Amino acid sequence: MTGWTRRAILGIAAAAALGLPAGAETRMGDDGLHKAPWMAQTFMDLRGDLAEARAQGKRFAIIFEQRGCIYCKKMHEEVFPRPEIADYIEENFFVVQLNLHGDLEVTDFDGEVLPEKAMARKWGILFTPTLMFFPKEVPEDTSAPEAAVATMPGAFGWQTTLDLLTWVKEERYAMDTDEDFQRYHARRIRERAEGAD
Repeated sequence: MTGWTRRAILGIAAAAALGLPAGAETRMGDDGLHKAPWMAQTFMDLRGDLAEARAQGKRFAIIFEQRGCIYCKKMHEEVFPRPEIADYIEENFFVVQLNLHGDLEVTDFDGEVLPEKAMARKWGILFTPTLMFFPKEVPEDTSAPEAAVATMPGAFGWQTTLDLLTWVKEERYAMDTDEDFQRYHARRIRERAEGAD
């Protein structure tokens, strides 16, 4: 079995058990973070990333993770690989991963340049994973937390995750309605339960 690691074999077995194609699983990067196929490699300039997302017809999102994070592991093993989640992210989102304790430079929407770990402090990121979603346009002199239309701190089940992705993609945060995310999610839970009958 030259070239096969125990992790790769277990990843393929886990993907098969979930009914996923081989290769749909994430891999572990040299930085100790999970690397999903839908994560974009960029220069971590948020204005440039937002422009690239728009050019691809996608919504821009950031995910903060850290080495050894059990909740990141849970999301990458149980939630993100599900076809309904992985396909939705791939088709609709441009996602950049940041390391909570990383040293790579990030340029905020407001132009400030800081290492990932300092940017995490500036933005008040306390938990991993944390997903931040952004509108199609961000005003000048606005930092990422000020611009974000939704933030998901921590690990959630696949239905909550899918509902949030859909809520952001459909721009429901901007609709003139009383249905905030919690009400939208509750409605979707009811609809799924009624559809199961």
